[in-house]
Amino acid sequence: MRHGLSRKTPTLGHWLAGLGLFLTVWLHGMAVQAADILLTGAEESPGVQAFVQALSELRPTDNVRFQPLASLPAPGKLPSSLRLILLDLPSLDWRLQEPQGPATLVLRISRLQARQRLGAAQPAHLSLLWSDPPLSRQLQLIRRILPQASRIGVLFDEHSEFLLKELLLAAEPLNLQVVSQRWDNTHDSRPLQAVLKNSDVLLGLDDPDLYNPKTAKNLLLSSYSRQMALVGPNAAFVRAGSLASTYSDQSDWLSVLDRLLDQPPIHWPRSLYPERFKVSSNAQVARSLGIEPLNEASVASALAEGESRP
Repeated sequence: MRHGLSRKTPTLGHWLAGLGLFLTVWLHGMAVQAADILLTGAEESPGVQAFVQALSELRPTDNVRFQPLASLPAPGKLPSSLRLILLDLPSLDWRLQEPQGPATLVLRISRLQARQRLGAAQPAHLSLLWSDPPLSRQLQLIRRILPQASRIGVLFDEHSEFLLKELLLAAEPLNLQVVSQRWDNTHDSRPLQAVLKNSDVLLGLDDPDLYNPKTAKNLLLSSYSRQMALVGPNAAFVRAGSLASTYSDQSDWLSVLDRLLDQPPIHWPRSLYPERFKVSSNAQVARSLGIEPLNEASVASALAEGESRP
């Protein structure tokens, strides 16, 4: 009996040989899967360094690095196998020099910025990851925190006018009315007063010509003098005095990149909003409007759950 058992028990040599074969196959597989990921931008700020480091930690088997834009050759001279990530508008302008070159992820670009550089078209080699919150998500936020609001006031100019069509499509199934007003001259308050007069809430589009430090005081004082909330256009404006907005932070963007970099570039979407997001709110503004302070995490969770349902 002991003799039969000893024949079936692997020797130490066999065990070590098997372990060596496993390690060889595993390491080969890791080498095959490793990707060369290059991030570029006009300058390497501490924020950029922290982002690149965080992505490196997420993908320890890949070669993740940053290289300043000024040190790069023309896009067509880069290896086609490279995964290229653009961090700012100068790097996008450089990438648009020629269609040749590796597939490219354009990180945190707004709809307006893309429109100004690309028009209505989009090169096939670019995947645009939007920085501004989707309008449908902003409308759902309004429905949740201001359920009585049915007339959504919107200011636009020649640059953001193209967003109105998308906004109208998103508002229709929610039975919301869009009250839009063109505002080409921000020194003239009459369009602002007109839209406030005919709306229940003001929704800010991510248009820096309309929503910026110079216009913030007039926008906020005018809306709150009518006890009307301003929602959006982004988290920075919430800190300045708007009621609330959805937004995606660095951890959300890293999650998006990690998922996309697991896929072959041919499967990258032409454009994408981050699925993960958060809600920012201004408790002081909420109190002044007689609104219960938001539980930001709870509201974000409810919105995400609504988006996940078909």
